[in-house]
Amino acid sequence: MIKKLLSALLLLALVTPACKNKKPVFANFTGFIQGTTYSIVYDNRKNIGTEELKLKVEKILHDFDMSLSLYQDSSIISKINRNEEVIPDSFFTEVFIKSALISEMTVGAFDITVGPLVKAWGFGPDAHKNFTESKRDSLMKLVGMEKVSLVNGRLIKSDPGIYLDVNAIAQGYSVDVVCRYFDSLGIRNYLVEIGGEVRAKGNKAGALWRIGIDKPVDNNMSPGQTLQAIIKISDKALSTSGNYRKFYIENGIKYSHEIDPKTGFPAKNTLLSATIIADDCAMADGIATACMVMGKERAIEFINKNPQFSAYLVFSDVNGNFKTWISGNLKKYISESEN
Repeated sequence: MIKKLLSALLLLALVTPACKNKKPVFANFTGFIQGTTYSIVYDNRKNIGTEELKLKVEKILHDFDMSLSLYQDSSIISKINRNEEVIPDSFFTEVFIKSALISEMTVGAFDITVGPLVKAWGFGPDAHKNFTESKRDSLMKLVGMEKVSLVNGRLIKSDPGIYLDVNAIAQGYSVDVVCRYFDSLGIRNYLVEIGGEVRAKGNKAGALWRIGIDKPVDNNMSPGQTLQAIIKISDKALSTSGNYRKFYIENGIKYSHEIDPKTGFPAKNTLLSATIIADDCAMADGIATACMVMGKERAIEFINKNPQFSAYLVFSDVNGNFKTWISGNLKKYISESEN
């Protein structure tokens, strides 16, 4: 009996150090794809080579682009917009279904059929401004999620002029797609960031992941250089939408890329940026865009009615000063910059 006990203790002594040696060893890699940068940090206890992983991630993102990128003439969405005969793949189908859900939740503040208006206002690939008041009515007839549907795996339009634009959700969804691949590899802790859209799993050496929120000042084109706040997350996704990077000024008037599907005009309100935390990045991305269209008051009302989301809103007061609103479920995870 004593001999068996000693054998068991010896076995435990041999096993325990091996377990202790499996502490998280984090690796990282960065790159450029989809017209933007990406950055990935992951727990590499499985000893997966960064170059091998980078090649796989970029292959996934390339396939993703060939489904949903308006900048690829041969992508599925480009073919659908040209009314070519094409069968949507799983990427397109999932984004379409999630877009319809977000549109319903936000009462149309988010709408991927806004594409003709986005183009008319001079945003998107090869777009130049040609919007006029006289064109507004004809363009608005092409907008509305009720005008498109998936039937037997094919997209049906009520009008061939309908043009889908999923840019307000696709980048967030691309983060989710990469995260699913990491999950399939059994990686326990990671952070995936593509073009500022972020999703994190687990922790980094026992601490929550820290995400910087850029100050929403015009032409702040260098992510992380001037921070508005730092948010800590785990097992969540984060997306920030704002009017400080994609815009142009004409005759002294600023036009942002967030188009209100209900009016046909760029959203104009005091909200400067909306950061949303959700379970997945596609949802966070779409809701952040919807909040920018809604404006401060409606966005706050929406978040209060939907506690599954957390939000950090930056807006300007009557004197042009920066003000912020933080949802109650986020306050203990955020620290704001004093600058």
